[in-house]
Amino acid sequence: EVETPVLQPIPGGAAARPFITHHNSLDIPLYMRIANELYLKRLIVGGFDGVYEFSKNFRNEGMDRTHNPEFTAMEIYVSYKDYNWMMDFTEQLLEHCAIAVNGTSEATFGAHKIDFKAPYARITMADSIKHFTGFDITGKTEDEIRAAATAMNIEVNATMGKGKLIDEIFGEKCEGNYIQPTFITDYPKEMSPLCKEHRENPELTERFELMVCGKEIANAYSELNDPIDQRERFEQQLKLAQKGDDEATEFIDEDFLRALEYGMPPTSGMGIGMDRLIMFLTNNQSIQEVLFFPQMRPEKKTNTIELNTEEKTILALIVKAEKIELNELKALANLSNKKWDKTIKGLTKKEAAKVSKTDEGLFVEAL
Repeated sequence: EVETPVLQPIPGGAAARPFITHHNSLDIPLYMRIANELYLKRLIVGGFDGVYEFSKNFRNEGMDRTHNPEFTAMEIYVSYKDYNWMMDFTEQLLEHCAIAVNGTSEATFGAHKIDFKAPYARITMADSIKHFTGFDITGKTEDEIRAAATAMNIEVNATMGKGKLIDEIFGEKCEGNYIQPTFITDYPKEMSPLCKEHRENPELTERFELMVCGKEIANAYSELNDPIDQRERFEQQLKLAQKGDDEATEFIDEDFLRALEYGMPPTSGMGIGMDRLIMFLTNNQSIQEVLFFPQMRPEKKTNTIELNTEEKTILALIVKAEKIELNELKALANLSNKKWDKTIKGLTKKEAAKVSKTDEGLFVEAL
């Protein structure tokens, strides 16, 4: 078991938006860890046969029932193993965890009874998409995949590359169908910049994700250990970032590439979202239920602003009407044009009321 840095000069190891901070003494930006992958791989290069870490990771992205900006992950890397070995290891590990928590390999999650007993079903990414959409992504160009996604009523934009488009199709049309533990395998290369090319198909990578109740709880690779291939993948990510993809890495980690040039043995790595796993094992529908102090929206501040007499009068009229047409409010206010303009601007500036435009005209409502 090891520990790796939380503050990193380059955010790497995952496709995610980082939290940014600043080191005053060195006068450089630093990034809160989005993943510990690249540091754990450095340890494999340094001679460790296997390493793992329970880490706090941070991603500056949305919050929902299965995402918290600060979360716990477990990542493990073992040399001279591949993703097939890691699939076997993962299903045995989760069966052990389920029995340790519940006394049985079965766990109830909402209306579903999940059986963590190994072995788990396995299906390729391409077969999964073809099964649920009828569209075969094999050999398709970025434009063909974009057109297919649009035809499926999936929201796409110009910043999305081939990998992101495939990810959107899978997320919208396939992911939610996997209730029992299922390995989704053999991801397209564009989706996996740190993963080794598939031994039988150069368009794919040796990667799997484990789906439970429509959510990913584990992600694993046969790790890419070719420094030339890795540099090319980083450069492709850089192009995506320049197109506007905020999940693509904006940096080439030269230090990590130098480590690969020393030589990393064939290695398999896997990461598990611990908070999400605990949700499934303890029948909690929200990640907030398994965290003592989840990130919450701030409470709405009590209105302590000072209003003058005219502002109080106008605000009382707005509150009484709930929503009122601007000219109607002006007539009720019975103020001079100058005083009316000053009063309504004062209410909006102090965030006591807002003016909104609709097809029917301008309306005012209290905040």
